[in-house]
Amino acid sequence: MEPTFRLAEHSDVERLIVYMRQLYVHDGTPFDETTARRALEGIVRDRSLGRVWMIGDGRDTVGYVVLTLGYSLEYRGRDAFVDELFIQPSQRRQGIGTRALRLVEQACRDLGVRALHLEAERVNVAAQALYRRHGFVDHDRCLMTKWIED
Repeated sequence: MEPTFRLAEHSDVERLIVYMRQLYVHDGTPFDETTARRALEGIVRDRSLGRVWMIGDGRDTVGYVVLTLGYSLEYRGRDAFVDELFIQPSQRRQGIGTRALRLVEQACRDLGVRALHLEAERVNVAAQALYRRHGFVDHDRCLMTKWIED
């Protein structure tokens, strides 16, 4: 079955929170539901921040993909991140991730994005292989982050 994609709405937030928790557990990333919900509601409400798509299999949702928008001088203008891509384990390796990446790439073209980035956990070799097949390359850089607290 061909996957379906639709933009997430506020009514999807509860389902998205469930999926986010699963993704974060899988990646070994701490999950704080309150802050995750706040960030998720922000991007669902304000499309200037990016897009969230629900992924369906014709019967039910099976995952989601998030595109966040930014701007970079190094990348010559508007850039974006595939911030999160989650597909239920039982639905993986069926081409859904490939179709999700194609959807995101087309959205980037439509939005004038010049460069698309993503991150994958070093131990998630399956995700890395998928991303490499779609033209993503490792720049051998060290991603560094500093949390700016309220």
